[in-house]
Amino acid sequence: MITLGIEKFELMEFEIVTKSVEETIELGREFGSQLKGAEIIGLVGPLGSGKTNFVKGVAVGLGAEDSRAVNSPTFVIVNEYTGRLDVYHIDAYRINSADEFEMLGFDDYCWAGSVVLIEWADKVMASLANVNLIEIEFSHVEQFKRRIYIKNPPSYIVFKQR
Repeated sequence: MITLGIEKFELMEFEIVTKSVEETIELGREFGSQLKGAEIIGLVGPLGSGKTNFVKGVAVGLGAEDSRAVNSPTFVIVNEYTGRLDVYHIDAYRINSADEFEMLGFDDYCWAGSVVLIEWADKVMASLANVNLIEIEFSHVEQFKRRIYIKNPPSYIVFKQR
């Protein structure tokens, strides 16, 4: 059984500490299973902090056909996964400007039957200023421990205490 340390904040913010890659993936699965579509999620944090593992879990939670194929789209910029909702996994690491990000066709990915996850969202925040962004910050605590801070989650996202 996976145990997640969860602290709920008044403004619908959550701080969660995961103790392993598996717990980070499980948190993503729990999160993804509750998404309804049209969510845009910005993932921020240093290399190796759990962003891609979280996305793997989200894909599992959304019933992606082959969640094992989920990897960081660093060089292709956008990966697509099909499940209960279409998942667009964008990696903004190599994007140098808001204009370059918008030229990807970002708006085309944002529709009622999709979930958009953007790694390195801090690099393109100017392009995300007018969207209802769920921001998730990842940081290292120890070798395998990760602090995950979720800002602005929709009210229908609930994390279960285990």
